[in-house]
Parts: sequence; structure tokens; C-alpha cells
Amino acid sequence: MKILLKRAYEKVAAEDGFRVLVDRLWPRGKKKVDLRLSAWAKDIAPSTELRKWFGHDPTRWLEFCQRYEVELKNPEVRTTVLQTIHAAQKWPAITLVYGAKDTEHNEAIVLQRIFQQVASSISSNSNRQKVTTN
Repeated sequence: MKILLKRAYEKVAAEDGFRVLVDRLWPRGKKKVDLRLSAWAKDIAPSTELRKWFGHDPTRWLEFCQRYEVELKNPEVRTTVLQTIHAAQKWPAITLVYGAKDTEHNEAIVLQRIFQQVASSISSNSNRQKVTTN
């Protein structure tokens, strides 16, 4: 399964598959109908404190990633990631939708790696079960 990234202000495309808003706050000026979301996973977004501390300052990017990855170890967050991946199984891709202007320093980049790890572990577990049951 592909894990894609897209700004909320970019056009929706069929290739987006299962679209998940990963921001805690709704993107300014966007209507719900325009985003065509499959889910809004605001509980996996960075905490308000972390988001405000980061302030989209590229000089804080590496520390933001470290702090955010600690937040992502929360069992409730992991459950949301798993539930999102399971909900999207019939789709060829999951697109993590975010509102930040900076396409290189935002939470979706960190989440993309986490989603890829979890999706590949689900896939390899599923493949192992198929081999052992045959």
C-alpha cells in the first residue's frame, strides 16, 4: 500500500485513495465537501504544545521529529494508525492530508514513515499467515 502526502489546498485526485486529514486544526478556508476526506485523525497530530513550540521553524525540525516520535509511541495513537490502515485496505493508497505551507517540514512527513512501517508489518504478518495456513 502506498502512503502519499498532499496539502489540503491541492486538487483531490482519484489516485489519492483513502484521504486522511492528519492536522489537529481544520485547514483555513476549506470546506469539508472540498477535501473529500475518508477520515480525520486529529488524535495522531502533534500535541498543541509541540505544534506551537515548532511553529514551522525549519531550524527546529530535527528536534520536532524526535519529540513527535515520542508522542507517536502512545498506544492510543498506534491504535488510530492501525485502524486507519485497516479502514483503507480496499484502497491502493492512503493520502495523508495536511495544511502546512512547508512541504518538507510538517507532521505528515513523520507520519508517512510510521504509516509505511505499520502497513508493511501488517502486510508481512498477513503473508506469513497465508504461508502457514496453506
